[in-house]
Amino acid sequence: MSDKNLSTRLYPTRIDIPAEARKQIAGILNQTLAATLDLKTQVKQAHWNVKGTDFYQLHEMFDEMAGELEEYIDMLAERITALGGYACGTVRMSAAASILPEYPVDILMGMDHVTALADRFAPYAKHLREAIEKTDDLGDLDTADLYTEVSRTIDKRLWFLEAHLQAAVTQAGNGSTATIKTEEQAAAVR
Repeated sequence: MSDKNLSTRLYPTRIDIPAEARKQIAGILNQTLAATLDLKTQVKQAHWNVKGTDFYQLHEMFDEMAGELEEYIDMLAERITALGGYACGTVRMSAAASILPEYPVDILMGMDHVTALADRFAPYAKHLREAIEKTDDLGDLDTADLYTEVSRTIDKRLWFLEAHLQAAVTQAGNGSTATIKTEEQAAAVR
């Protein structure tokens, strides 16, 4: 049986959500599970390999972020199985199904890791908001609520990452000045 079929496989349950809706919801949840597992490992990659003057604070922040994602992984997998679905949560399954790009392995400096993670948190956050709407439309308010909970934390973490990128301190000839980058300037740097 392919992973695609596993992601929408249903087992008998007494839950009152129609089987066709549960099948679609399980597929959505499994896609999120894959992306969340992938994102967690990418955050850990940054945590282990970050270097530079902001090492300690970023090392700690990345570890905290990975811990939050770990909690969501379990919540998502348990929701899949509560709906009578099959949670597809191996590393290989996740890598094959993730919506996220591969993490760059040639970076070390703190702000490079912050940029790489922000570039992954943003599409993940978008996916969560789309999943809120889809699961709500399918009549599963509990899953939509789960997605809302995760979305709030992910948006906050994206804000934390972007805050590091939005203010760049530069050395001027006669002192230091802070330069606030616009969204367009930040995109041009990336």
